[in-house]
This record gives sequence, C-alpha cells and structure tokens, in this order.
Amino acid sequence: MTHRKYFHKIMHGKPTDWVPNYELGCWGQTVQRWLDEGIPGDQMYWNFWQGEPFFKIDRHDYAQINMGMIPSFEYQVIEETEHTITARRKDGIVTKALKDGTVRGTRMSMDQYISFPVTNRASWQAVKQRYNPNAPVRYPLLWDELVRTWKKRDYPVCLLGNASFGLYSQLRAWVGTENISYLFYDDPALVEEMIEFNTDFLLQIVGRALQDVEFDYFNFFEDCAGKGGPLYGPELFNRFFRKPYQRIIDTLRKGGVKYFWLDCDGDPMPLIPLWMEAGINCFWPLEQASGMDPLTLRKKFGKELILAGGIDKMEIAKGKQAIEKELYAKIPPLLEQGGYIPHLDHTASPEISYKDFLYYIELKMKLMGRG
Repeated sequence: MTHRKYFHKIMHGKPTDWVPNYELGCWGQTVQRWLDEGIPGDQMYWNFWQGEPFFKIDRHDYAQINMGMIPSFEYQVIEETEHTITARRKDGIVTKALKDGTVRGTRMSMDQYISFPVTNRASWQAVKQRYNPNAPVRYPLLWDELVRTWKKRDYPVCLLGNASFGLYSQLRAWVGTENISYLFYDDPALVEEMIEFNTDFLLQIVGRALQDVEFDYFNFFEDCAGKGGPLYGPELFNRFFRKPYQRIIDTLRKGGVKYFWLDCDGDPMPLIPLWMEAGINCFWPLEQASGMDPLTLRKKFGKELILAGGIDKMEIAKGKQAIEKELYAKIPPLLEQGGYIPHLDHTASPEISYKDFLYYIELKMKLMGRG
C-alpha cells in the first residue's frame, strides 16, 4: 500500500502496519541550537510539512493558495527602541514585539497586539475590498505543474496550507480576541456578515482547485482556546459557526475532499462534539499543557474522532528516560486501536536538544513498526 492509502485507512479509524512520520517543525532557536550541537546543516531541508529526509519525516503536501489580503497593508515601523519594535504588519495588525532573543525570525515570546484593521463597519467595508477571490495571483504560478504532479502522487495532499483558513481565527485576525468577544453580543449582525463573507470567499477561491485535484483533506486553523477552556461556548457556536462549518464541509466533500481536520491549541473540549457534529474528522495537535491527552480523548469520543499529535514536547526535552515513558504510554495503545498519528503537540521548542530529538524520532519510528 502507498502512503496515501495508509493515510485513508488511518482516517477511517483502522489499525495499520505502517503509520506516517509527521512533525510540525522547529522554532528558529531550536534550529540554531541543533546546528550548534553538531547537526549537519547541509543535510537539513527544514520543511517538516512537506517531508524531511534527514529525520525520516514523510512527504505530505499542501495546495498553497493565497488566502490573504491582496493588496496587503504596507509594512510600517511605528516605533523602534533598543529592545522592541512596534509595527503595522501586512495583515493590518499593529504589534509591539520583543527583539531580544529573536533567532531566524522566531521571537522568544508572543507579540503584544495593539490594534486590528477592523474597528467598525466602515473599516470592515474597506478591508473587504482586499479579498477579491478572483485575483489571478492567488494561485501559484506553477499550479498546472503541481496538478500534474499530484495526479501521480502516492502521498496525501491538503487543500490550502496548514494555517490558511479558519472561521473564528479569521474574526480574531480582523477584529482581535477581546474585541470579537464583545462583538458577538454588541453587533451580532456584523459578526454574521463577516463569517458569511469569509465562507463565500473560501468557496469561491477553491472552486478551481476542486476541479483540478482530488484532495485528501482540508484543515481548519482555529486556535480558539486557552488552557482554561475555549474563547467562546456552545451557544455562540450554534448561533454563528455551525451552519458555516457544515456548508463548507458539505461543499468540499462534494468536491472530493475526504477528511476534515481542525487545529486548535489549548483546551476546547466543550466545542469538540459540536465540531464533530458539523463534520470534523480529526483533531490536533493535542496540547499537553492544556490537558488534551490523546488516551482520554479516545475514551471519550472513540474512533469517530481521529487524533494526531499529543506527544508532550516538554517531556522530550527531559532526556531518554522521560522520552521512553511518554512514548510507550501513548503510542502502542493508540496505534493498536487505530486512527492515530503520533507527533509532538506543537513545534519542537529550544529546550529539546539535538540528541534527544534524534532519540525521540528513533524510538517513535520503532514503536510505529518502522525502526
């Protein structure tokens, strides 16, 4: 069987004798640490999403269609000091960022968010003009060549990039977390308009792609929860999000997309059954600091919910004994049941040494029957 066929079997919740080796990637600080610790830099491809031969990470691909603003905002530095930089990003969000500790483009802490491009109905009307679904530059220049390659593939391909589209996440990017929390109640009609616009925008853009390629899955990037729970509850889900999720999933499924993943950090437990009812098949990356234990999720939701991730990155940083305890506790029982792809619960952090990551990959491959 090919990688793609195994992937489909896993997505049906069935045990397999081959499981793909996936990982999310590394912080820039992690890359630098591993280079300092002796990893041969000339062998590093550093693209974990599309396969990394050095770490035996299997290829899976993404249709990188541009879902952003066209034209984008012009990047503008508003204030810069010795330690911080305040700037308007290309998505219109103004942030204050800590320069200290930045390595290879990765900051050591999240930026402070100052303002967002949508503040009222007038600014919303202006932002909408930047989302023309028919702009020709939305599709890659080599799209036709990619289509020819994918028609002969033996690996899965996701429609859009991993973090290209979400319903809540787009509201957050336009309005801000605190502001959208108020807007649900202060102006629900505007929220509904933004969600409908976003849904229409997505479905118009991907029409060509669905005609050209049979995609294996689609990923919703949401990140709508923290350690204490989701940023909105079931009542708001049912009012604002259920129908758009179902509309998108029904349309993409008719276009040949087989499975639907949802990426959310934190603890969104009250939303998981609602996502499943709307058609979500797979939940990931199962952040361990927020209690998203894959064994607990499997007991609660069964194999109706496929799981990916759930390996505690902070345990991998503690050395061989901790790595063995973490992997043996989760990988064998979940793979025996089926419907699980093991990988770290987020990108590899700089606490993880090159030596420990190598051992983690080696043991993971062994437990997956590929050692």
